[in-house]
Amino acid sequence: MQLFELTALQIAESIRQKKLTAREVIEAHLNHIQTVDGIPGTVGGDPAAEPDKIHAFITLTKESALEQAAAIDAKIAAGEDPGPLAGVPVTIKDILCVEGTPSTAASKILANFVAPYTATAVERWQKAGAIVLGKVNLDEFTYGSSNESSAFQPAPRNPWDTSRVPGGSSGGSAAAVAAFEGPISLGTDTAGSIRLPAAYCGVVGLKPTYGRVSRYGLIAFGSSLDCPGPLTRTVSDSALALQVMAGADPHDSTAATVPVPDYLAEIEKGVHGLKIGLSPDYFRITYFDAATGALEEQPLPAEIKQAVYDAAQKLAAQGAEIVEDIPMPHTKFGIPAYFVISRVEAASNLHRYDGVKYGYRTPDLTEDLRSMYRKSRAQGFGLQPKLRVLMGMYVSAAQYSEQYYNRALKIRSLIRRDFDEAFAKVDTLLTPSTPGPAFKIGGVYGDSVLMQYADQLLVTGNHAGVPGISIPAGFDGENLPIGIHFFAGDFREDLLFRAGHAYEQATKNEAWRSARPALAR
Repeated sequence: MQLFELTALQIAESIRQKKLTAREVIEAHLNHIQTVDGIPGTVGGDPAAEPDKIHAFITLTKESALEQAAAIDAKIAAGEDPGPLAGVPVTIKDILCVEGTPSTAASKILANFVAPYTATAVERWQKAGAIVLGKVNLDEFTYGSSNESSAFQPAPRNPWDTSRVPGGSSGGSAAAVAAFEGPISLGTDTAGSIRLPAAYCGVVGLKPTYGRVSRYGLIAFGSSLDCPGPLTRTVSDSALALQVMAGADPHDSTAATVPVPDYLAEIEKGVHGLKIGLSPDYFRITYFDAATGALEEQPLPAEIKQAVYDAAQKLAAQGAEIVEDIPMPHTKFGIPAYFVISRVEAASNLHRYDGVKYGYRTPDLTEDLRSMYRKSRAQGFGLQPKLRVLMGMYVSAAQYSEQYYNRALKIRSLIRRDFDEAFAKVDTLLTPSTPGPAFKIGGVYGDSVLMQYADQLLVTGNHAGVPGISIPAGFDGENLPIGIHFFAGDFREDLLFRAGHAYEQATKNEAWRSARPALAR
């Protein structure tokens, strides 16, 4: 096994036991990144460049990473405890600030912004010994499900098939973890933006309970929906990552004061006695036919549905009770409600980018301040931010707010009630992660409504604020990853880790577990 194939737990333990040095680990990862990643994304870059590379990174902080490694090794030599993430290489979605590094949100309007402070989640990882390798790509301001909307091209590609998307918006994070460019990446999830790319790339993606992790230092999209969370290759690494970054934060009034349990201890409890629910409402996609305006239903592919039932069978063999036919009737309205709520919040958050305080300012001569605002925003924002500003302002206007925004908020409350009633009967819900595998680059991009339906099975967790985790569950007939997903009640990430780890253990000897993307072999 090569050093870049080690899990975060293995790396930290080996460094603490002086079997490895942090520098050895970082150099191994940097060398691997140089081999597989290709040129980083840049504003105006060629989307078609190096089609056989991953292109996860916007900024690679090589010198800083080696300095951090030296500091960890010095602590070890002095007999000090470097922390639970000692020497673990991590990557950060470029929607989170890291002091002294470009923090671009993958947008031209922030291309020259260097963060003056570090996001709480990142800072906690660093204090625990993690070493930041750099910032990874995403959909511009996280607006998308494919990573194609990034202003920094070439955009990331799926390590399992570089003609396909890695998912979004945390596509760079998922691609980096799947391609062994680092065992942990920090992403964000607003409608499934951690869990969808995790499923597409065959890794573990966790959306914590809203407020479980501080949002301080996160460049906001939908402030009532955004959740930072880790992408990893194992459930244990996910538990370790959350253990370190969870908890109250004086910088963020929405960060919960609920105590943080020992997730790594909880993970070993298994699923014996747990009630795991299955809902028929998660085995179909409901969408609006643009031509007729009618609601249409489409069942999920048989391979994805079978993966969920196979997982249920394996968990039942370990002592879980499987409860079928849990009703979740408002699942089908998750995307329409998200379409409205997220755009109102996005429009509000985007108004701060005016070309005055920071970020891009038009080089053109302008007659007045208003003209400078308009030109800076017109030239700095890509298509997706502009669409969200326009739609957000439209649906929140006084004459339309009752028809759209207030109705969406009511649907959100009904979705939350579905989860409350479900978790009165079961401990977790087991669902598919996505309605299909990763799609071809260019296959859906441009149809923002259709693209969002890729998140229909995940977005309900963001509306309700409950935690969810996507776990790899093998491959389809085209050798593309399939994911299964667990929901649990508020602050019950421990149940997600128990169920996910139990499934990992039940499948650890299956042939698909040893598969590697061609670039990472």
